[in-house]
Amino acid sequence: MTFFNYLKDQFRLILLWLGFNCLTGFILWLTPEVKFNFASLFYIFLLGMILLAIFLGLDYQQRKRWWQQLELDSDQYVETPSLSNARTYEEELYQEYFNEIHREHFLLLNNVKQQSEEQKDYIDSWVHEIKVPLASLTLISETIEDDISEKRYNQLRNNLNRMDDYVEQVLYYSRLDSFSKDYLINSYSLKRIVQQTIRDSKEYFIQKNIRFSLVGEDYAVLTDEKWLHFILNQLISNGIKYTESGGSITISFSKNERGTWLNVADTGIGIPTEDLQRIFDKGFTGNNGRNEETNSTGLGLYLAKSLSEKLGHHLYVESQVGKGTSFQLLFPHLNYYAETDENFMLHD
Repeated sequence: MTFFNYLKDQFRLILLWLGFNCLTGFILWLTPEVKFNFASLFYIFLLGMILLAIFLGLDYQQRKRWWQQLELDSDQYVETPSLSNARTYEEELYQEYFNEIHREHFLLLNNVKQQSEEQKDYIDSWVHEIKVPLASLTLISETIEDDISEKRYNQLRNNLNRMDDYVEQVLYYSRLDSFSKDYLINSYSLKRIVQQTIRDSKEYFIQKNIRFSLVGEDYAVLTDEKWLHFILNQLISNGIKYTESGGSITISFSKNERGTWLNVADTGIGIPTEDLQRIFDKGFTGNNGRNEETNSTGLGLYLAKSLSEKLGHHLYVESQVGKGTSFQLLFPHLNYYAETDENFMLHD
């Protein structure tokens, strides 16, 4: 609290003090035995104001140390301290009330943190447990390929792959908070990671008769291979999902003064203008994601955006309804520091 704010809180005391000085002067003026003059009144008023200033200054300094316990920088994640050294009964009441709330908040926070850790451990365990039967079902599906029609087999494989993708999304979503413990930045061939991701999605390209093109020179980028593979898989899966049969997906590489660019462009249905600004929001599916064929979860692009930022990459989007969508992933140079808002790449 500043001294000016303190004076505002002491406004009634100051008025009382001034009133007392005025009353004293008035009494002296009415007393016949006292030889009254304005110089004496001035000295009384001046002496009173000096005493008041000294009192307010000392009181402010004493209170200030107690108030500073409450003045925390909201930008710093620090533990809220308990109040202490109350001087008055009023401050003791505040101190006791605040400390009790602080204790309850601390216990609640620890409880929530413990529950969150237990939930994360359960999700990790669940993911690893469910991957075993999924792998078994995949092997079984391969053995019965010749016993069922091609259409039924493709439906079975697609549903198994979709289940596996959903499980991966849950796993990566649960690891967002502990990201710093689960990544390793190194130099990787960008084209090699893209090619591996495409191989994982080759069945979808074949079934939907979608052409794929890889354009541009290979570049080495600083990233985490596992997390980048997941990001690219979300972008490519999104392109396949919203591209009609006979369409195409093109991945191109380029480089400029800002860094290395990876562009994933499709000839799909495009994203409506009213949805474009929200496609990276958690749980947002938009009009395109609500139909039965796509059945979007609203997590894929959210995770792609979140993980890109954690890796120090930047993800942008451009789209036109009926013409297609383009996602641009920027791997900045080490000496590049953005001084302006990079949302200029996000077109309406």
